[in-house]
Amino acid sequence: MKIPFNKPYFTGKETEYIKQAVETGKISGGGLFTGKCQHFFETRYGFNKSLLTSSCTDALEMAAILCGIEPGDEVIAPSFTFVSTVNAFVLRGAKIIFADSEESTPNIDVAMIEPLVTSKTKVIVPVHYAGMACNMSGIFELAQMYNLLVVEDAAQAVDSYYQGKPLGSLGHMATFSFHETKNVISGEGGMLVVNDDKFSKRSEIIWEKGTNRAAFFRGEVDKYGWVDIGSSFLPSDIIAAFLYAQLEHIDDIQNRRKKIWNFYWDGLKILETKGILKLPHIPEYATNNGHMFYLICADLVQRNRLIEYLKAQGIMAVFHYLSLHKSPFYEKQYDGRELPNSDRYSDCLLRLPLYYELSDNDLEVIIASVLSFFRYE
Repeated sequence: MKIPFNKPYFTGKETEYIKQAVETGKISGGGLFTGKCQHFFETRYGFNKSLLTSSCTDALEMAAILCGIEPGDEVIAPSFTFVSTVNAFVLRGAKIIFADSEESTPNIDVAMIEPLVTSKTKVIVPVHYAGMACNMSGIFELAQMYNLLVVEDAAQAVDSYYQGKPLGSLGHMATFSFHETKNVISGEGGMLVVNDDKFSKRSEIIWEKGTNRAAFFRGEVDKYGWVDIGSSFLPSDIIAAFLYAQLEHIDDIQNRRKKIWNFYWDGLKILETKGILKLPHIPEYATNNGHMFYLICADLVQRNRLIEYLKAQGIMAVFHYLSLHKSPFYEKQYDGRELPNSDRYSDCLLRLPLYYELSDNDLEVIIASVLSFFRYE
């Protein structure tokens, strides 16, 4: 493939920092670079408490434990999302109540949430798709009205904002991903952000396998033991060392990714002007962090034909999520409500390559190929 969908970016410091981590004599979890990364997020974005995890999936599973999810509790989430968003709560016994996406964005449609709230509802999980903020004011209004917790799935939303506030700083908790397809990466990796201080102490315990080990190393207790449920959620310090090299270059990475995004927008907006397809919509309350550039095709047939056409040109473009309410695991327990926007994005959304080293020449080739498919060279 001449132009892959993704290519991990290396700043040049990753291996140097990994070597430093090894030389400290501690490469298990909670080492020097773990602390550096967590401090970076807490100081740059004002997060109350940041805990690196082995994946965003792990961070979500920690959040589900902290929310006190028990069998029979209900969690409201979009159907158009990755399985980890909801699987973390299912593992604790929750029933997932799926909401539709907005017509203008793949984000959860806040207008559709309130009718889904029952006496069993405990959590709303907004997913900031493509790094663009959900309508958080509307979500918090409902959360306060019905005494619900809000867990932001900010897997794609590093360095993005809602009304000037960093995504991940708004909910009671938030989760991030540093998977190789994200803006800043560590191969696999994630982070739990705890903004409500009442969850802070317990989050450390869950993170450390259900022990108060973190408090012991701070000298707050004279020994540590098993005090709660938990698991081995923290990553190796080697992972954190890799991530820290990325965080040092986050502004450069972000500037390049946003430049690529704008290059796509300028080259392809004629297709939206002509009514042929739709480009990403950024609400006025949201910012664009350059995570993803997608097209909304007319239908499934057109989308699949475009993917095959680009593949023949040596360009890897891909679709994204399949509506979870129609998944083999969930469909038998689904209540039958139609979620037309979620299904439309499942059928029609196509993601174009977007990574730091994508050259302007590559972008011109991709844009020319898309225009050629629609015959608007």
